[in-house]
Parts: sequence; C-alpha cells; structure tokens
Amino acid sequence: MKDIVRTIKNTDWQNVTEKMHQNGYAIIPDLLSGEEGELLKADYDHSSLYRKTVVMARHRFGLGEYKYFTYPLPEIIQTIRTTMYPYLASIANTWFKALDIDIHFPLEHQEFLNLCHLNSQQKATVLILKYGKGGFNTLHQDLYGDIYFPIQIVVMLSEPDKDFTGGEFVLTQQIPRAQSKAIVLKPKKGDVLIFTTQFKPEKGTKGYYRVNMKHGVSEVREGNRYALGIIFHDATT
Repeated sequence: MKDIVRTIKNTDWQNVTEKMHQNGYAIIPDLLSGEEGELLKADYDHSSLYRKTVVMARHRFGLGEYKYFTYPLPEIIQTIRTTMYPYLASIANTWFKALDIDIHFPLEHQEFLNLCHLNSQQKATVLILKYGKGGFNTLHQDLYGDIYFPIQIVVMLSEPDKDFTGGEFVLTQQIPRAQSKAIVLKPKKGDVLIFTTQFKPEKGTKGYYRVNMKHGVSEVREGNRYALGIIFHDATT
C-alpha cells in the first residue's frame, strides 16, 4: 500500500489539474503493479466481497457484467479511494466555483461520505467490470443519488491488445448548440483514468458554461477486459 500512496502523492497534480480543466480527463500511469491487478481480477468470483451483480443486457446497459463491492472495501481499493480524493476535491471545487454552483466538497473523503449518508446514500459504489468478446457499455453517467462527486476513476486490470482487443474507453462531450465530440482512450494495465462524472466547465466569451460528458466502452473484439471503477459517492440502492 505504501507504493500506491507514494505514487499518488508524487503525481504531478498540477499537470493532472491542467488536463482535467482542458479535457475533462487525465491518466496516471502505472499506479498498480501487474501482480496487484491480477489479485483484484482473481477476487472476481469471491461472492462475499460484493453486494450486487448486474448483468448489463437485462437493463440494456450493454453486454457484460459488473459487481458492486460491499463495505468494508478491500484495503487496496480503500487506500486508492481515500488517498486520491483530496486532490480531486480541489479540482471539483474549482469547477463548481467557476460555474457558480453553491457546493463545496470537503477535503476529507469520510466527511463527504457523511453527507451521502445523511441523504440515505449508504451503499458502496466501487465496482469491478468484466467484458468478454462482443461486450460493451452504453454511454452513461454514474450519479446514484442527489449527493454525488463530479469526478471518478477507472483502474485498468487488463492489457489492451494483449488480454483483449477493442474495448476502448469512450468519452463524449456535448457542447451547447453544437454536435457531440467523441474521445477514445486506451489506458494500459495498471493505469488510472480520471474523468468527469457529469460535466466540466468551459470558458466562453461570456464566462464559464457546462460541457456535459458521458462515458462508455466500445465493443470488445477478442479476449476479456477487466476494470475497476472507483466512484467517490455512495448510493441509495
């Protein structure tokens, strides 16, 4: 865990912040070792770790499966979630100030979770996703309740073009009165992809405005694609 904490703290957060402001996403390479990623994948079939399994086709979410962890979270996930949150909260507060949204996120993750719990959002939202051949995830936003954190992360647990082909991470930007822009990303195994949950601020001639964003996964052509999704707010169900 010390290596993970050290990597997060030694990250060039100024550079990450600039990329988040500009693009709505940023990548931190090599947060997890290959062994750590394999251990998380190996736990996929340990049912005691999870509170709920979602078969995506049943809900027209795509084709694949994901499982929500239950509390307490595995130590490695808890470490990433609590250590990374303060850096992202600083970015989130800058965004909301620019957009004149009267919400300020506390810099300690437990304080933010306390706000979720007061709103009856007490279920863990961290999830592990598995896609086989033909699997995909439709464009969406992970909100789960009235209290939500506007930034989330994905940790890749499989290696593109080795463990699977296709399966690119897709972001779309919807600029007011304009066509949507698609962004296609291929983070490597162990990388952390940071991205906006719902929107990012964009500066125009009359000040800042919202650029709404959604995310999904393109069709996996071969192999199996695993990823860990870390969402910082809790859910009602």
